[in-house]
Amino acid sequence: MVCGCLAGRYSKDMFGLTFEKILLIGIIAVFLLGPDKLPHYAAQLGRLVRQLRDMANGAKDRMRDEMGPEFDDLDWKKLDPRQYDPRRIIREALADEDPSKEQSATISRAEPNPEGAYLKRKRARDAALTALGPAPFDSEST
Repeated sequence: MVCGCLAGRYSKDMFGLTFEKILLIGIIAVFLLGPDKLPHYAAQLGRLVRQLRDMANGAKDRMRDEMGPEFDDLDWKKLDPRQYDPRRIIREALADEDPSKEQSATISRAEPNPEGAYLKRKRARDAALTALGPAPFDSEST
């Protein structure tokens, strides 16, 4: 039982697929595609992975542009919703404790970046709407 031995060694799963399953899919792909089409599809897979990586990096860069320099200093673990227990939050809110005591259940919101892309678009849209004037009114319409 070689497969059983390998399954113990490679216990890490990637999308529910073990190393043996990925290897079997690769071997089947080689037989189905053949040696003439395999390089073409391998190149397409490489391009797809590269495009996905570029999209993820683009989203991260856009987030950094819109949030400003405080994006790098943000503690993401502090904002993880899994750390909040609603029962504990309610218990602390109902208890007669010192309100000045810092509670870990509160989330501090970052101030919006005045030079962010969203606020720039909003200001430009508002300026265009005020330049047009009020909307026309038809007294005969129902």
